[in-house]
Amino acid sequence: MGASAIPVIAFTLLWGAVVFLGVALPLFVPKGPNRGILQVLLVLTGFTCWLFWLCCYMAQMNPLIGPKLSSKTILVMAREWGNPIID
Repeated sequence: MGASAIPVIAFTLLWGAVVFLGVALPLFVPKGPNRGILQVLLVLTGFTCWLFWLCCYMAQMNPLIGPKLSSKTILVMAREWGNPIID
């Protein structure tokens, strides 16, 4: 079971557009004291949102957390739920 390329490409394009707008749009704004801050804000927002989304998406491919049950607990659950493993 692997990742589909379509969501990765779609969200990379989406957040890439945010990064592009962060660089391109402030160039058309008159120079002011906050122009550079706006550019950095939009670029970092786009990159960090994309990175967070990518980490969450990839974590679902191979989850590291799962139930840790002892064999006794599994046998009790099987017996109580009507599926006796050992008679």
